[in-house]
Amino acid sequence: MSKWNLVINVGQCENCQNCVIAARDEHVGNDYPGYSAPAAASAESAIRILRRVQGDSHMVETTYLPVMCNHCDEAPCMRVAGDAIRKRADGIVIIDPEKARGRRDIVKSCPYQAIVWNEELQLPQTWIFDAHLLDQGWPQPRCQQSCPTEVFETVKVDDATMAEKARREGLQVLRPKLGTKPRVWYSGLERWESCFIGASISARIGDLIECVTDAKVALYLGDQKLAETVSDRFGDFRFGGLAKGSGTYRVEIRHALGSACRECELGESVYLGEVSLVQATLGVEVT
Repeated sequence: MSKWNLVINVGQCENCQNCVIAARDEHVGNDYPGYSAPAAASAESAIRILRRVQGDSHMVETTYLPVMCNHCDEAPCMRVAGDAIRKRADGIVIIDPEKARGRRDIVKSCPYQAIVWNEELQLPQTWIFDAHLLDQGWPQPRCQQSCPTEVFETVKVDDATMAEKARREGLQVLRPKLGTKPRVWYSGLERWESCFIGASISARIGDLIECVTDAKVALYLGDQKLAETVSDRFGDFRFGGLAKGSGTYRVEIRHALGSACRECELGESVYLGEVSLVQATLGVEVT
């Protein structure tokens, strides 16, 4: 049977908040019996955008991550809520707006923090995949309809087809070790989870300090060379896709104008700042 899935392209989110606004607009003050009660205007939105800022100075990378109900096949909230939450045959999870009243424990059960509390109605609420609209024939939820950068892709296929799509496109889910089997997938999730090491290379040429283009840069972890690159026309280079807390790295830089070496412990992303090349000792060739 075909089931609903949502694919989120992490690299395309620019934090415009259109999806957040659309979710609030759809539910604040609107009652959809059987689907959801009216959301509170003062409550946290059921869709939120997380932000991660990496680096320093001019080498800064900001990544945005939309997070909402994952409509998990093994949903922790369902294990806690009993008949107050149901999972439809098409994969969508619905919190019953009557049976769930007073159940603040349901909010705490979600490891993704995707369930919000409606204080006015004493009711846990979440993003319902706009099931009330899909049941009317809408091809996609409002988050996708309202997104100008095409962050969201709604997919309704059987599980085997979705698994193949995930394998082919390298899709991932949040916190896979939880075993919740989410139906919200992420493309480019490594942008959110990985780190980089970068720097700006300069050298003294006469009385001037200039950027160094096309310097050869190698990245080492211990004695193992992991990658090579060259500096761009601004003297910048960056190695991405590195795991947080993965150890002490060494960067070796070589150019006809000189060489340099830097080490850093990688917790979060590291910008090494401006690295000045030192002219090689006379008689020693720099390659």
